[in-house]
Amino acid sequence: MRYCKLLPAFLLAATLSLAPAGAGADARALTIVALGDSLTAGYMLGPDEDFASQLEAALKEAGHENVKIANAGVSGDTSSGGLARLDWAVGPDADAVIVELGANDALRAIDPAVTRENLDAIVTQLKARGLPVLLAGMLAPPNLGAEYGAAFNAIHADLAETHGLILYPFFLDGVAGERRLNLGDGIHPTAEGIGIIVERILPQVEELIAQAKNGDAVN
Repeated sequence: MRYCKLLPAFLLAATLSLAPAGAGADARALTIVALGDSLTAGYMLGPDEDFASQLEAALKEAGHENVKIANAGVSGDTSSGGLARLDWAVGPDADAVIVELGANDALRAIDPAVTRENLDAIVTQLKARGLPVLLAGMLAPPNLGAEYGAAFNAIHADLAETHGLILYPFFLDGVAGERRLNLGDGIHPTAEGIGIIVERILPQVEELIAQAKNGDAVN
């Protein structure tokens, strides 16, 4: 009778001993924080329609089962706001970060030098924590003039080159200016518009995942 009671425990121990080394570590979800503004937050969108939710679903469909996208988007946030909340918005569980900030800076005609300084500080702090970064670019509205546009539009590409970051040049690529892909305000994407953004940015996100898994934060 005692032998029969011990048998299940013995079988469990034998099964565990046969598990591949490191299986528990491989099963741990990799967390990517999407730090951004209303474009990330999902302004006026329904559940599971925001950027983080659609990106996570697309990654699962592409075979990345253990990747979680944390939505750290705040509507109305500028680069200054993102820098101010960086420490708590990107928690200790983060493995990589998508930085999508700057749109509100341009809409408010904030000095591009200020935006550049803030984004540089964000990237520098994330790199100091050993976190790979995907920097999502933004373009200034044409009504702000050629001089402002030239100064602002170069920010994200310059920072990506300086810091060795993965760059997605324009977050709203394929969506900006398309009436059917934007809400009535002409600024914020619909759920369909977000889907296009996700489809286009996916290769860069997969590159970010590879860096996170390999511990390749560029210094």
